Amino acid sequence: MKDYRRRDVALAAALSGVAGYVDAIGFLKLGGFFVSFMSGNSTRLGVGLATGHWGAAVTALSLIALFVAGVVLGALVARWAGEERRSVVMALEALLLAGAAGLILAGFDRAGVAAMVLAMGAENAVFQRNGDVGVGLTYMTGALVKAGQRIAAALTGGDRWAWGPFALLWAGLTLGGALGAAAYLRFGVLALWGAAVVVAVLALLRRLEERAPR
Repeated sequence: MKDYRRRDVALAAALSGVAGYVDAIGFLKLGGFFVSFMSGNSTRLGVGLATGHWGAAVTALSLIALFVAGVVLGALVARWAGEERRSVVMALEALLLAGAAGLILAGFDRAGVAAMVLAMGAENAVFQRNGDVGVGLTYMTGALVKAGQRIAAALTGGDRWAWGPFALLWAGLTLGGALGAAAYLRFGVLALWGAAVVVAVLALLRRLEERAPR
């Protein structure tokens, strides 16, 4: 992440926090499935197939397919808007999260969960560069590997703090997960509105920055 400004690193950490927050809500609502962590769902799919728990396998596969669809949607919107206009993808995410909250509150749980998963997939296009994910925001295995590699480099004479941004992403997601779980246990699905508002505010701030003269 050395090519990103401090503001971008802070934005990435904030969005990772949102991902952790939403994932915790989804995990509790779905009873152990994820709306942003597809490695976990892939393991659930494999276990379900091996043990004959077909319902669990179908649920996991459906969530994975929806996440990929969200990634496609976010990537297309980023291409359409211009990859430097990150506010547009964040606005899409905010709309999907608000839609998810509204649908679930109206009793359309499956559609609401689908909107949550689409939002998490789309979030990964916020830092898209040349059609590729610049920064993964909803999964931390890669960030932890990179943090470990940068620590090894620091111990052998490299940049002492290059691991910091990757650790910050992990910390953001972990803290977001804790906040999401606490909010869901207290407010139920109403907690999703908090995520929608946070992303909408981030999108607005980013839009103002994009419109500012350079």
